[in-house]
Amino acid sequence: MKIALVCPYNMFERAGGVHQVIIHLHDGLVKKGHVVKIITPKPAGFKGRIPEDYILLGTSRTFNGGFGTVGNWGMEFGGSEIEAVLKKEKFDVINFHEPWAPMLAWQMLGYSTAAHVGTFHANLVDSVAAKSWVNMFIRYGRGIGNKMHVITAVSPAPAGLLISKASKKAEKEQAANIRYIPNGIDLDIYKPVKKKLPLNGPGTKTIVFVGRLEKRKGVEWLIKAYVLLAAKMPNTYLIIAGEGGQLDSLEEQVRSTKLRNVHFTGYVDDEEKRRLMGNADLVCSPALFGESFGIVLIEAMAMGTPVIGGNNLGYINVLSGHGRLGLVDPKATGDFANRLGVFLTDEELAKSFRHWALGEVKKYDYRKIVDQYEAAYKDALARWRVQQHLNGGNAKNEKGFWKTKRRLSLRRQPG
Repeated sequence: MKIALVCPYNMFERAGGVHQVIIHLHDGLVKKGHVVKIITPKPAGFKGRIPEDYILLGTSRTFNGGFGTVGNWGMEFGGSEIEAVLKKEKFDVINFHEPWAPMLAWQMLGYSTAAHVGTFHANLVDSVAAKSWVNMFIRYGRGIGNKMHVITAVSPAPAGLLISKASKKAEKEQAANIRYIPNGIDLDIYKPVKKKLPLNGPGTKTIVFVGRLEKRKGVEWLIKAYVLLAAKMPNTYLIIAGEGGQLDSLEEQVRSTKLRNVHFTGYVDDEEKRRLMGNADLVCSPALFGESFGIVLIEAMAMGTPVIGGNNLGYINVLSGHGRLGLVDPKATGDFANRLGVFLTDEELAKSFRHWALGEVKKYDYRKIVDQYEAAYKDALARWRVQQHLNGGNAKNEKGFWKTKRRLSLRRQPG
């Protein structure tokens, strides 16, 4: 098959969850003999060499979504550029990642005659600000689900957006048949270290957080819990690895509470992240909301390190079964501190959690994830062929219909 992987975000930023999935899908599908292109917006001011198998459409710019995170996505651009690319490439399947995000999928669907797979990643249903943002674009996003031959989601959390917005019978039926394909991990890279080396010397215990420093990640609540923990266990350390807009306020929080043994590392690359996770006594990700899955959780699990995570809509799908021991309400400071202490001192609990985690994480091996996407593409292509047969084999009629509908919707934009 000839496959396009469409990312509405700037693929040249430091890789987030969607970026990682797309990169691993590309590599895995190419190894299986498919021809794969990554379509992404061009970053503002980009002058570098376009990587092999990349197609840049339109431009992107940074946004602040107003719900505790920032990002960089594509803006509207000329349809002739899209039409020329699709005519040249003749894709069998186009996999739109985050098809609701402006503007790439919305515009491409007006010109595409390929089989379509829509993959939902982001959880935009558990905060008021996120819901308001979605409602701003609902009139343009309505009907995208009907243009997908197969819909996938990384967990029920992002699928909730499509399900909640389905209004017509056809949309509801499509939403009811969502295929869940989780995020993955490279188990050849993420695996237990041969010998753990205490990050802060013999006789110490270290908690590690890795992620963006933004409000929804709950780091301020981790620090509050650590204040109580450190009073009882002064030989514990907290390493906070990452960067983001909340860095200054978090550093001030540490100073104001006169905490010792707290270290901010700034951004860490993958190798350093694995070193920290692999040698930590506990990895903690107390995210409050906006999580659809929890890659950081399975990374730590694969390295044999116990994990504590916030009980948000995404993490509860990863820390299931025995893993529920690792779920906390980050704002319940006393209980949160107690859970940190128990995980750091109860060796039997830690051993039991590691045993569960190393078995559980096997289902997230990227080789299995790529197989699931490949099956979804084959299914979409089969449904597309049936659709073409019912349409008399004339894909141009359907293409013209969607181009006209898209143009009419754009004319109705406010302002």
